[in-house]
Amino acid sequence: MEEVKHSYNATDIQVLEGLDPVRKRPGMYIGSTDARGLHHLVTEVVDNSIDEALAGYCTHISVEILSDGAVRVTDNGRGIPVGVIEKEGKSAVEVVLTKLHAGGKFGSGGYKISGGLHGVGVSCVNALSEWLVAEVRQGGKLYRIRFNRGVAERPLAEVGTAGDTGTTITFYPDGDIFETLDFNYDTMKSRLRELAYLNKGLTIEIADERVEPARREVFCYEGGIVSFVESLNRNKETIFENVVYFDAQYVDSEIEVAMQYNDSYTDTILAFANNINTEEGGTHLDGFKAAITKVINDYGRKAGILKESDKLSGEDVREGLTAVISVKLAEPQFEGQTKTKLGNSSMRAAVAKSVTEGLGTYLEEHPREAKELVLKTVTAQRAREAARAARETARRKSALESTTLPGKLADCTDKDPKACEIYLVEGDSAGGSAKQGRDRRFQAILPLRGKILNVEKARLHKVLENEEIKAMITAFGCGINADYDESKLRYDRIICMTDADVDGSHIRILMLTFFFRFMRPLIENGHVYIAQPPLYKLARGKQEWYFYDDDALNAFYEENGRKGYDLQRYKGLGEMNPEQLWETTMDPKSRTLLRVTMEDAISADEMFSVLMGEQPELRRAFIEENAKLVEELDV
Repeated sequence: MEEVKHSYNATDIQVLEGLDPVRKRPGMYIGSTDARGLHHLVTEVVDNSIDEALAGYCTHISVEILSDGAVRVTDNGRGIPVGVIEKEGKSAVEVVLTKLHAGGKFGSGGYKISGGLHGVGVSCVNALSEWLVAEVRQGGKLYRIRFNRGVAERPLAEVGTAGDTGTTITFYPDGDIFETLDFNYDTMKSRLRELAYLNKGLTIEIADERVEPARREVFCYEGGIVSFVESLNRNKETIFENVVYFDAQYVDSEIEVAMQYNDSYTDTILAFANNINTEEGGTHLDGFKAAITKVINDYGRKAGILKESDKLSGEDVREGLTAVISVKLAEPQFEGQTKTKLGNSSMRAAVAKSVTEGLGTYLEEHPREAKELVLKTVTAQRAREAARAARETARRKSALESTTLPGKLADCTDKDPKACEIYLVEGDSAGGSAKQGRDRRFQAILPLRGKILNVEKARLHKVLENEEIKAMITAFGCGINADYDESKLRYDRIICMTDADVDGSHIRILMLTFFFRFMRPLIENGHVYIAQPPLYKLARGKQEWYFYDDDALNAFYEENGRKGYDLQRYKGLGEMNPEQLWETTMDPKSRTLLRVTMEDAISADEMFSVLMGEQPELRRAFIEENAKLVEELDV
């Protein structure tokens, strides 16, 4: 074999200049190049406008999805400085948009509090856009500069007059970078509404000009995060009539907390740092959780409701809690540019002190509500103990943490989770056909008998006693709630396969409710799918055609006529033989799967509460409001 020698010297060293690193490794800066990363571009631009609001200079932000798919963000702040930076020989506008670590957020006095810590946000947007136009209104003049893939066409130029101040950024994402260029209005709306709640009195407007007439909504909340909690609890029965609110100011930070208990069995706690949703929590959330546990325990003992030996856990005191924690600090330390976890150690003590004082004072001043709260947590404790006992029993019976899989599970032979999928099938009949028709190498089948428990109305110990739910937990292998560990997930795709009728839809929503409440990462990370079995089969001689909706069937009739065909309407999966089920619903080459996504967790939470919760009047109102939208009704 010929020996090949490779030289390695200075000429092999590549230095990425300017914005090249962003274009080469976009995921390092915005997290991903899928839909999430695409929407992160908008967040980065808006965050700059929010920083102006935090500094006290901006009162109105407008976000528009233009008819050509571009996005325009306009604010009435001070405007990016237009003067020339001598060291660079370029305008400050151009430097901010082309240099990764340039901005007013590094101690120069431009911003005391800022979400965009690293100074790479808007320059990343520029780097990852096919084109970007920046317009600055300042000193009665209008300035403009255009970039193509991060490179300025020409220097910043004065192009007209302006009656106010502010900045407008218009950009079109680069199709060579992103997997999709389709901005989702609801995703953007959710984030902007969130920002309006977090910045009391700030007006944020969103418009979508891709549809006729244009969609347009305006958000402004004088109540701030109190209004946020009220909105989250809108469809729930609350224990306190009013939201508990307290705030505190320290040398370099501001803390706001709003909280209210409801009669549900789950908690909703949202934590923000400098308007950034810290989805993975951090020190501010840790401080909050520790403080409310201590405060409620201390009050319960002092009031004689708890014995000295009683100890409520964090899980007990958070049952039914809806809370929003918002901290604003001068030097935030986030883990990564996508900012999902706050790391400032000082915030743990600061938030804990604020909650201890604020919640402690409230409980002392409202003894009736305080007693009701402590008694609720005691009930939660008893339920938790019952759940622990149920879990231990289940473990002894090899239902949760054992290598013994449920008896009715027909597992696949491949042991690589990435290659495997599991079908959750309605009924033993359809399960039998699925087991016979599947590709046993990578397809597992778990038949579910009847309708599983509605977990929205049940505590954990009742959930763990349900045989069908225990079978799913065991088969998936990843655990639930705090024990959830995705590395132990045995299947990459979890596919709900139910009949195409009302009962099938009901079973499917019961499964989705369980996933949302106890295994939410399954949905968030794209593991949950819905199978689409055909509604019709047409046959003529030995030829067969399958149709998944009325439109497809009617289109076939229009092209080929109606005579000479035998039509079969499938009411359930059990009507199909194994070969038909494989061909239409399980064969990766021909099947149709719908991935279950969750763009807006808050809206999803609200919807599950309405449709699956304890208040039938909410369901009635929803049905009355949406009945007119039904186009096809299977009766």
